[in-house]
Amino acid sequence: MSSGCVRPRRQLKGEMLVEESGTGVERAERATNVVEVLNRQRRRTIDRCRWQRFAERVMAELGLSGEAATVVFVSDRAIRKLNREFRGRDEVTDVLSFPLADPRERVGGEPLGDVVISVERAAQQAAENGFDFEREIAQLILHGLLHLCGYDHETDDGQMNRLELRLRRRLGI
Repeated sequence: MSSGCVRPRRQLKGEMLVEESGTGVERAERATNVVEVLNRQRRRTIDRCRWQRFAERVMAELGLSGEAATVVFVSDRAIRKLNREFRGRDEVTDVLSFPLADPRERVGGEPLGDVVISVERAAQQAAENGFDFEREIAQLILHGLLHLCGYDHETDDGQMNRLELRLRRRLGI
């Protein structure tokens, strides 16, 4: 499935990425991160390209290179079902992260995993906190990606929270 976002043709060669421009000239650069954004809800229009670029920027700020992840926008009903099924909590939440492997044991080239965001809950939290919807979504993407990288605010004595606040400032959110 195409994300709809236009990208130059790229080919991974080892740790380097070869990008082919329209003139046929190739240049090597560090492998870029790739994020697929899926919209599985109908309540709000989602700018998938914007959130793809943002998530890729977050990954770059985290020092990741050549990594992949998926961000999925869903309804409250869908996230409640996932939360019940995978965490045993029968309640709506704002964001869930599903790492494909333990971050400490992950082999390069494997995707990080999926970040699932409830658009309805994000809109509600934005209104409650006096934020705009886009700021709330940016915070949830950042939070979810940190979890995919192995951070856990429930067990790490504030390490994830400190990093998240520092990254929010750097990313302008």
